[in-house]
Amino acid sequence: MSKPIKALSVFGTRPEAVKMCPLVKAMEGDPRFTGAVCVTGQHRQMLDQALKAFGVRPDHDLNLMRAGQTPSGITAGVLGSLDPVLDAEQPDIVLVHGDTSTSFAAALAAFYRQIPVGHVEAGLRSGNKRSPFPEEMNRRLTGQIADLHFAPTQSNADNLRREGIAHGIFVTGNTVIDALYALVRPDYAFEADALRSIRLEGKRTLLLTAHRRENLGRPMANIFAAVTKLVELYGDVQVIYPAHLNPAVRAHAFEALGNRPRIHLIDPLEVQDMHNLMARCHLVLTDSGGLQEEAPALGKPVLVLRTETERPEAVEMGTVRLAGVETEGILREAQTLLDDSSAYDAMANAVNPYGDGHAAERICDAIAAAMDNGELRIRSYDQLSSFP
Repeated sequence: MSKPIKALSVFGTRPEAVKMCPLVKAMEGDPRFTGAVCVTGQHRQMLDQALKAFGVRPDHDLNLMRAGQTPSGITAGVLGSLDPVLDAEQPDIVLVHGDTSTSFAAALAAFYRQIPVGHVEAGLRSGNKRSPFPEEMNRRLTGQIADLHFAPTQSNADNLRREGIAHGIFVTGNTVIDALYALVRPDYAFEADALRSIRLEGKRTLLLTAHRRENLGRPMANIFAAVTKLVELYGDVQVIYPAHLNPAVRAHAFEALGNRPRIHLIDPLEVQDMHNLMARCHLVLTDSGGLQEEAPALGKPVLVLRTETERPEAVEMGTVRLAGVETEGILREAQTLLDDSSAYDAMANAVNPYGDGHAAERICDAIAAAMDNGELRIRSYDQLSSFP
């Protein structure tokens, strides 16, 4: 019998934790694996919230978050701090997620040690290396380092093939759907005092998230102007905005939206509160990537507050629309969904292309198929079974 595969999972932000914890838990219950978790603390408070929700306790915590941190600072910090962890754990494979500076730096650190890398949520591309920044280049560079690529969709896999990656690609669905199905409950009671004080019944609640670096400045001012106008136009509409901890985002948000009727500015939510709020809202307006995948699984239309998306499958399937970052465009798209029930229902009932809640199981199977006694066996793309 082959020895268990030792997998070291490395992540540092709340979105990474939400998407990696289902995989960590799946490996915990799978005799084919032994595992360890290293968090970098790229996001501190929000990361800890997600870990608590899933009951994951890290084996290593690099605690790298600093005030005013930069992508280069995070990258250098992860590279310098991960070496002792790799020495201690001696993993057969390092698993990273998505597009953060933590993921790129951890993949590079593993590559320098000639340790195979598995990239969860591989193959997403916006086509613009400066948007989202720095995420687009982080995921492209991680893709060039990785040995195993766990692509959520077929089009993600096709992106990798176009970049010359011919082997080790597995189409699995997205682990965020696994997380969502594990945490959303109809009888859920919110933990955050701020949410318990907001009446959801009898209102159409718009859930807003806006934090992208490329949206700071005029784009974010446009977004906030559109939100303010929507509340003025519709007496039954309220907005809940869990404002990101980035000081630049919070300062702008509270200046533009603070003390306005039916606009609720609250602190970031723990993941279970966030997912269950999403399940009870009417519409999502976001510049986040993860919410484009999560909300459609709950039947919630999404307006993307960006000019492009690395999730074109959602646009093609009709679960999300690109609203852009101009006030009039955002207003137009939101009003269509608020005024036209057939347009709303078409989006709410469209098929979510991102999975069925079993992505973590498929990733475990893929790793087990690709490794033998700690050694990587590259499998060709055409040999792999795909998530339909």
